[in-house]
Amino acid sequence: MKTEAIQEPITGSESREGYSAPQQALVDFYDAFNGRNIVKMRGNWHSSGNIAMDNPLGGIKRGWEEIEPVYEKIFNGMVCVYVEFYDYTIDESPDTFLAIGRERGTFEKNGEAITLAIRTSRVFRKVDGVWRQVHHHGSIEDPALLERYQRAVKG
Repeated sequence: MKTEAIQEPITGSESREGYSAPQQALVDFYDAFNGRNIVKMRGNWHSSGNIAMDNPLGGIKRGWEEIEPVYEKIFNGMVCVYVEFYDYTIDESPDTFLAIGRERGTFEKNGEAITLAIRTSRVFRKVDGVWRQVHHHGSIEDPALLERYQRAVKG
């Protein structure tokens, strides 16, 4: 049986009411990301050393100690990144869920705007009754867009 992808985007500005618990965890992530809030972001991720993030900016980072500086650079730098999650599915078990979809958005620096298109997967685990992110993978398919984005962020 094929699951239909959810097209309504999650931006982080939604009310959490009416969403499943996994979707609420996604709303919390995008609220932290688009709000550039490192405290909320820290609360969204599990603090275990086993967590991992693999994205176009930093390669593979393991543990919050390696992941946090990537977010801090985005949040505190000269860039403004906005993304929303759409065209996604959620596969849920009692203690884990996997969200696979796409992000679209913009990246702005010094008046230059780049339109982003990213394939994204996020894995969350229930820790003490709360969904915490344990893995993220993001890929930019277009090599020219990837190079432009990396060059702009890394400066």
